[in-house]
Amino acid sequence: MVSIFLRSLIYNVLFYLMLVFWVIVGIPTFLMPRSGILTVARYWARSSIWLMRVVCNIKVEYRGLEKIPKGPLIVASKHQSTWETFALLQFFDQPLFILKRELRWIPFFGWYLIKSNMIGVDRSAGGRALLQMARRAGEQVRRGRQLIIFPEGTRTPVGAPPHYKTGVAQIYVDCGVACVPVALNSGLFWPRRTFMRYPGTLVVEFLDPLPPGLSRREFIAQISTVIEDATNRLVETARREQAQLFDRAPGSASAKA
Repeated sequence: MVSIFLRSLIYNVLFYLMLVFWVIVGIPTFLMPRSGILTVARYWARSSIWLMRVVCNIKVEYRGLEKIPKGPLIVASKHQSTWETFALLQFFDQPLFILKRELRWIPFFGWYLIKSNMIGVDRSAGGRALLQMARRAGEQVRRGRQLIIFPEGTRTPVGAPPHYKTGVAQIYVDCGVACVPVALNSGLFWPRRTFMRYPGTLVVEFLDPLPPGLSRREFIAQISTVIEDATNRLVETARREQAQLFDRAPGSASAKA
């Protein structure tokens, strides 16, 4: 456990130093088209994932990449960790996120969000603001962007009961494009509200796309079922792997035997 603690501490220090590095590298992109800052963001994501493997012994496996259609798209992902907020963008040429508007106020980082035309939403403003957000998202997607959205609205701990919000169904209906569900087990390796990072194999699985044209009720029922079933499968497999890793760790009962 001490080794995991030290690795986690080292990773977090290096992660934020690397973030500062890419923030500086990205400054010239203010004078470039939006694609410039998106390219920098992909390099940031890939370097952070590489660092996670080298320092924390967390391998990442991507499944179903061939199922991602080209062009405008909704990507509805399980949300267990901060990790997927940056890791998923590397697979799309025009990624779009809906995020708290307060993030846009952060110097440099927030300015990059504005430059990349991400959608800020005031969560306290009520239903009218959410409807405006859905319309803006639909407009952007119809222009060719890929909306990466977390249907539960916030990070959900592994094993917690899911709660899929109806807003994503409204966006799906407004956009009129296919939706790719995404299952993952990131919460076992990068849990929320802690700096600890645990070794193992983090798996992201892109599932079969849902076609456009479903009703809101049909969409929510299908998206929640396929994501939760696949996520539970990935979590169960990862937990067995982690148990074996901890059993073999120095100082464990099985290692001493």
